[in-house]
Amino acid sequence: MPNGRSGDACETVRVRLIVARCSVEYKGRLAARLAPAVRLLVLKRDGSIAVHSDTKAYKPLNWMSPPCVIEHRERQITATTAKGESLVIELDEVLSDQTFDLGDDPGLDKDGVEAELQELLAARVAALGDDLELIRREYPTDIGPVDLLCRDSSGRTIVVEVKRVGEIAGVEQLLRYCERLERDSRFAPTAGMFVAERIKPQARVFAESRGVRCIEVDIAELRGDIDHLTLF
Repeated sequence: MPNGRSGDACETVRVRLIVARCSVEYKGRLAARLAPAVRLLVLKRDGSIAVHSDTKAYKPLNWMSPPCVIEHRERQITATTAKGESLVIELDEVLSDQTFDLGDDPGLDKDGVEAELQELLAARVAALGDDLELIRREYPTDIGPVDLLCRDSSGRTIVVEVKRVGEIAGVEQLLRYCERLERDSRFAPTAGMFVAERIKPQARVFAESRGVRCIEVDIAELRGDIDHLTLF
């Protein structure tokens, strides 16, 4: 088990995959604990750490996003944020511990419809709100680019996620961007806007429960002079 302490950006040399029987305790906005079991731990170069089981598909049981400080001890990994949140992983038995250099990733190429939607909306951002002003398209953050970053007439930053079909995963992605930008005094306070040709009912319910505004758009209308949008 390597020892050491990561820097403010939680930078690790390579991606590290650990399969171990472990228990996990989170302390922060609430307290949560995972009883001992065999799990996959993923420590990435961006400083994030995620705890996975063999269920729930891609979604971790618990995780910590950068910026944070990660400490490695003999049988313990601890991630701590500046807000005092902590994720403590007690390693009872390490079954595998490997590191990999994945190199630079070229990023996700969106499908034609989704990319075109984003481009059209960037050129006609007023279609999403008369008082909106575009700050930047594809605004970079440490967890990925924000599709459209806008500002409304009250000075609030509007974080826009554009999808062809709006699903819960897209709403979760948008909320992560809002959370990251809330930490930056240049952009706080923020509000989320979820835009798609079609938004699934479950995604709409989830989005609205988190204060996210949902807008369905028609790409055919966006290609011309937009005079109609459906707002939910």
